[in-house]
Amino acid sequence: MKFERNNCSNELLIALYQQILKPRMIEEKMLILLRQGKIGKWFSGIGQEAISVGSTMALAPSSYILPMHRNLGVFTSRNIPLAKLIAQFQGKSTGFTKGRDRSFHFGTQDYKIIGMISHLGPQLALADGIALADKLTNTAKATLVFTGDGATSEGDFHEALNVAAVWNLPVIFVIENNGYGLSTPVSEQYKCENLADKGIGYGIEAIQIDGNNILEVYHTIKQYADNISTHPRPILIECKTFRMRGHEEASGIKYVPKDLLEFWAAKDPVENYEQFLLSEKIIDEAFISNLKLSYKEEIDAAVTQAFNDPSVDISSETELQDMYAPAAKQIVATSDNKTNKRFLDAISDAMRQAMRKHSNLVIMGQDIAEYGGAFKITEGFVEEFGKERVRNTPLCESAIVGAAMGLAINHHKAIMEMQFADFATVGFNQIINNLAKTYYRWGQAVDVVVRMPTGAGTGAGPFHSQSNEAWFTKTPGLKVVYPAFPSDAKGLLASAIEDPNPVMYFEHKFLYRGISEEILDDYYTTSIGEAKLIKSGNKVSIITYGLGVHWALDYLNENTNIDADLIDLRSLQPWDKNAVEQSVRKTGRVFILHEDTLTNGFGAELAAHIAEHCFSFLDAPVVRCASLDTAIPMDKGLEDNFLAKARIGEKLTALLNY
Repeated sequence: MKFERNNCSNELLIALYQQILKPRMIEEKMLILLRQGKIGKWFSGIGQEAISVGSTMALAPSSYILPMHRNLGVFTSRNIPLAKLIAQFQGKSTGFTKGRDRSFHFGTQDYKIIGMISHLGPQLALADGIALADKLTNTAKATLVFTGDGATSEGDFHEALNVAAVWNLPVIFVIENNGYGLSTPVSEQYKCENLADKGIGYGIEAIQIDGNNILEVYHTIKQYADNISTHPRPILIECKTFRMRGHEEASGIKYVPKDLLEFWAAKDPVENYEQFLLSEKIIDEAFISNLKLSYKEEIDAAVTQAFNDPSVDISSETELQDMYAPAAKQIVATSDNKTNKRFLDAISDAMRQAMRKHSNLVIMGQDIAEYGGAFKITEGFVEEFGKERVRNTPLCESAIVGAAMGLAINHHKAIMEMQFADFATVGFNQIINNLAKTYYRWGQAVDVVVRMPTGAGTGAGPFHSQSNEAWFTKTPGLKVVYPAFPSDAKGLLASAIEDPNPVMYFEHKFLYRGISEEILDDYYTTSIGEAKLIKSGNKVSIITYGLGVHWALDYLNENTNIDADLIDLRSLQPWDKNAVEQSVRKTGRVFILHEDTLTNGFGAELAAHIAEHCFSFLDAPVVRCASLDTAIPMDKGLEDNFLAKARIGEKLTALLNY
């Protein structure tokens, strides 16, 4: 292995040695503790330390790094207190996640480290968003994100590279090619000769380097980081290395040929660099011995401290409270001036006013710039706010959701438009596992709104008409709102934008141009989680939301003899339990109406709650009226038959006559 010191001072060369030795010694201690049964699991990075340490040392301390689970050297090179790091491994209260997640599945703004999740690949898009925020604020920084050879086959890898290339984002994508994805060799993972070749298809400069040579890693990363900080563009760097131990310790390495292990053992990054420094007389054996002794004492002390730290206090109240960041205060309009606006205009109004109020708010989506979006909601936005803040995106829903989260991590607000709510499936992992869980896991608020044009009634068929709100109400950490009127469309969207939590904002396409209302001209918010009593009655409680509110109103207006409470939930997560229970206690009969299919629709949750908490007040079974348990057909006759509206009269009459 040939080491080129270039212009490195002796002090820097020694610092690199100190940093590469430390994670090796920590790992050796962890393996002892694992064999003793004192820790539960360990993902070893032995043999790969040069990549983590060289990369981290090459970056400015203020640059974000997004590591994976073999990058212990990133954390130690950023000088995280070792006792806190080990407490994290042990799930102690003094760790970063309060026992809610393990190993390196966490982030910390204090050290500008954003950890990965187990679903490999999503961190790449987060790096895009972080880098975009720096670019928007003219902050000269590079963002570095790690991935492995296995994850280069994931869609997230391709989407993130494509977005970074199209937007010229200052991101360094580092591939740790360590030979295996668990037990699958690289020969069974990809066909190209080198992973760096994948950059060519995206127009990205891509190189391959020796990942076991810490000086080569350091010089390469530093050169590109300094350059792209002022000349933004992405770089792909494949680091050839090897995983000397199992995917995790329990899996072992029996599947690895002996000669391959011997080849890479001779390329050990710590031992080879140590021998280089000795040969150059930069350090001596006494220095090494003293350093190892001091590290051993530090590690032993940190382990003792972490093991003696208190375990997490178990409190259901705290757990529930920590699922969401504290919501912003309600904003009240300063005047009573109103203008008649359509549902679509109200949404546009809220976003335009929010963009004026928050200079760090970015809107992203397909065709939303000059074209104004599929439904023209952002028409004219580019002229006022520019293409930097109103961004057309490639067809990369997962990457754009991830980029929105990256923006939030780097002190921005983001609105991401799904062109149709149906398309959320291709961004599902980012929404469910990244947006939703991050605040609970390590306290990072995720200030993202995902707009979801939803619903049937326009003959758009199975892939553009689904009511999929129930997919998201099941996921703690997400808020879900679903307005039925222009005034609420504006107020709830403003609330979603002000809220530091991820919000799924459902907007029914059928209502866009089909309903109008006098709404306040000023910017205002409507509280998320508060239902609205549309009509007051004593014989039955009709509980609904979205287009269902208008179906119910139309039916009640045609059947004035029905004495009903009509409740518009407006928010589905959280939902207004008090308003529902109060109505049920008054009427004794419950009619739940929604456009979604019957089985496992949100109405099932409402019915279960009412049965559990209001049973003694019921005079009849809770009745649900929902759409058929089929995909949504295109033909108007079939669609009308599919929708719950077709069965309102029959089911409501049966309930009232019970």
